Amino acid sequence: MPPILYIIVPCYNEERVLPITAELFKDKINELIKKGKISNISKVLFVNDGSKDNTWKIICDLSKKDDCYQGISQSRNRGHQNAVLAGLMEAKDLCDITISVDCDGQDDINAMDDMVDAYLNGCEIVYGVRSKRETDTFFKRFTAEGFYKLLNWMGAEVVYNHADYRLISSRVLQEFANFKEVNIFLRGMIPLVGFKSTSVYYERHERIAGESHYPLSKMLALAFDGITSLSVKPIRMITGLGFFMAVLSFVGVLWSIFEYFSGTTVNGWASMTSLICFIGGVQLVCLGILGEYIGKIYLEAKARPRYIISDRTYEPKYKKGSGKYEC
Repeated sequence: MPPILYIIVPCYNEERVLPITAELFKDKINELIKKGKISNISKVLFVNDGSKDNTWKIICDLSKKDDCYQGISQSRNRGHQNAVLAGLMEAKDLCDITISVDCDGQDDINAMDDMVDAYLNGCEIVYGVRSKRETDTFFKRFTAEGFYKLLNWMGAEVVYNHADYRLISSRVLQEFANFKEVNIFLRGMIPLVGFKSTSVYYERHERIAGESHYPLSKMLALAFDGITSLSVKPIRMITGLGFFMAVLSFVGVLWSIFEYFSGTTVNGWASMTSLICFIGGVQLVCLGILGEYIGKIYLEAKARPRYIISDRTYEPKYKKGSGKYEC
């Protein structure tokens, strides 16, 4: 029996592009159904991430016109990662496989064919990886590629040039549901689950319509979340730096004692001021990094919900004995 596929599409203020890409997702599902690769009850599941425009209204209208479309809405904006997570957790009991993809149409939906083929050949996770970044500016390409290299250097297991375009089986999602951390970075957490995986390569296009909702500030915040959520190497670097500074200070003490007894002490205001400023700056940076980790611990300790679904375009009913929901 062909697997049931749910395409998970996070949406935030996407009223301009959603009517266009919704048809593309539906056409891709129908194409895969005709090829016999997926079940004819496969769906497109939109996740409204607290949009301030007509995004949710459009999702509701789409679901009324065609049962291929379904939608859930979060109670407020909680960010892209939590929106994807909400869709995955909602779909894990409804389908056999999910494919998460952004709403803007930049990711090549034809790569879904290769993803499904890889699943049918035994892979539980299939990563969509960009083959090149010609559509990016030099700054974005340089920083993005540097970020992946930095994460790998810090010991985090991430797939190079992979964002959040991926196929995940329901079996993997059931295990992933046991990951309870509040600060999530999906592209680094999914590899931690394990299971057989592979990658498919595609070219990313320009956004079909609308504007990007990921400015530099959000990209930097996501990058820092990824580092602090997946690696403790910055803390170890602080330990190493502290040890180095301690050794340097000990040498300085010995030098000052030697100079004192040799009678050649020199009153150096500039050197003393520079040394104090340097050590003070290092301490502030170290305290800042430690503070970030303490802040993460504080948020995890409160264990607040990562997402809250306020509305659905359907009424889920639990099917006894099957372990799944049906709509």
